[in-house]
Amino acid sequence: MDSSILKIFIGYDPVESVSWHTMAHSILHRSSKPVAIVPLNIANLKDIYTRERDPKQSNEFSFTRFLVPYLSGYQGMAAFFDCDMMLRTDVAKLFELAAGDPSKAVHVVQHDYTPKDEIKFLNTVQYSYPRKNWSSVVVWNCEHPANRSVTPEYVNTASPMELHRFQWLRDEQIGALDVRWNWLVGEYAEPPSDVHNVHWTIGGPYFHEYRNVDFSQEWFAEHDRMNFCQQRQNTK
Repeated sequence: MDSSILKIFIGYDPVESVSWHTMAHSILHRSSKPVAIVPLNIANLKDIYTRERDPKQSNEFSFTRFLVPYLSGYQGMAAFFDCDMMLRTDVAKLFELAAGDPSKAVHVVQHDYTPKDEIKFLNTVQYSYPRKNWSSVVVWNCEHPANRSVTPEYVNTASPMELHRFQWLRDEQIGALDVRWNWLVGEYAEPPSDVHNVHWTIGGPYFHEYRNVDFSQEWFAEHDRMNFCQQRQNTK
C-alpha cells in the first residue's frame, strides 16, 4: 500500500453497527488525504484471533485492537479508534503529530481519571483501572522495533492489564496526545469548542437513553450525511 494512504482501523461490534459506519464517514468526510479504513470485526479474524471472550470486556474489539501492527505487516503508521466516536477535524493532522516523533512506539491520550458511572450502555459494568481508555485511540508506529513483540500469539494470551496498559513498552516509548483527540463525553468539564474527536464511552446518541448527550446533534447530522442517497427528480 502506498505510504501516502492513511491506514485506519476502527473496532466493530454488531450491537452498535451504526456507530462504526458513522465514525467511518466522519473520517472520510474531513480527511485531506486518501484513507484505507478497516473494520476490526472478529468474524473476519477467525484464523488470527482465538482468544475467548473475557466476561469483563464491554465490546468485541477490546483486544483485537492490538493486532494493528501485525495486520499492517509491521510497516508504516496506522491509527486505531473505538467505534463510539466522531472525528470533527482532519485525521491527517493526527498522523502528522505522531510522525513528528518516530522514537515513540505509540501515541495515545494519557487519561488519568476515575469513571463517574458504574454502568454504561446496554447495562455493561464500567470498570475502573489505571490507564483506562488509553487504548481507545492509538496511533501506532507499526515498524517500531518494540511493537514486533505484539504478535497474534501475544494478543491471544497476554493479560488484559498487559495489553491495555501497553506493558510491552517502556513509558518513554508512549507518546502523549492532547485530550482533544479523545474527549470522553461526561467525564470531563465543559468541552472546548475545538474538540477533535468525540468519544461517547458511556453510551452514544444512537442508544435511546443517551440521545441527548453532548455533541448528539452533531452525531445525528453526521449519521444523516452517511445515510444520504440523492434521488432522481420527479419530472412530472
